[in-house]
Amino acid sequence: MSKAHLSRESLAPGVALLTLSRPERLNALTWELIDDLHAALVDIGRDESVRVVVLTGEGRGFCAGLDIVNDDPFGRKKPPQVVFDRQERVAGLALALRNLPQPVIAAVNGPASGGGLALALASDIRLAAPSAIFNVAFVRIGLSGCDVGVSHLLPRIVGLGMASELMLTGRRVDAEEALRIGLVNRVVPEESLLEEAVGLAAEITRNSPFGVRMTKQVLGRNVDAPSLEAAIDLENRTQVVATRTGDAKEALEAFLARRTPTFDNR
Repeated sequence: MSKAHLSRESLAPGVALLTLSRPERLNALTWELIDDLHAALVDIGRDESVRVVVLTGEGRGFCAGLDIVNDDPFGRKKPPQVVFDRQERVAGLALALRNLPQPVIAAVNGPASGGGLALALASDIRLAAPSAIFNVAFVRIGLSGCDVGVSHLLPRIVGLGMASELMLTGRRVDAEEALRIGLVNRVVPEESLLEEAVGLAAEITRNSPFGVRMTKQVLGRNVDAPSLEAAIDLENRTQVVATRTGDAKEALEAFLARRTPTFDNR
């Protein structure tokens, strides 16, 4: 798949690479690109051959957020219904990434601001090049810092106190600080960013497709579980279902035989 400003290719067996391709604008989001990204995520979610998704940006930026230079970002020329529809479309990207069956690794190169930060936060794992820069840009342009799911995602990743500072100030966080506060999992050399993402994806794909899918889903639910008991109840039901899959049978047999398991590409 290749759209005007979004490309999809195979990075390795079972690993799909999605690249935002507006390098001249640091991959800032247009409404067309937002729609293309939604469509690409729907297609990937239905593709059983894809086990892991890597999301990155072309050139020297990950994503600079919504393009506020070449568009009407506040929708002042549009009726409220159109503006609300646009807001739901861009905010829906966070839900689309979180609800995707496959894990998503954000390979962050350069700025990840505003909506770009949200894309990184909604990914399951974040790798950063030394050039990576993160900031809650919304609050710097007269809006609330709470947008595109950031007010939900950021405090769960870095804690409420740090999230409050970053969202109230909109200040920039470089790769070193991002690693220190837990915003990213690793900082890796720029030239090996995608190679590191492939290596991490390979570690994930060694596990069963159903097990990985359920791990993402249950973890996503249980981070907000009302109690330990509620979290365990969901875990218990999921584990019982998992024991009935061919994946579990193959994994157990391979473990006992000390061989590498072979899973169906599902």
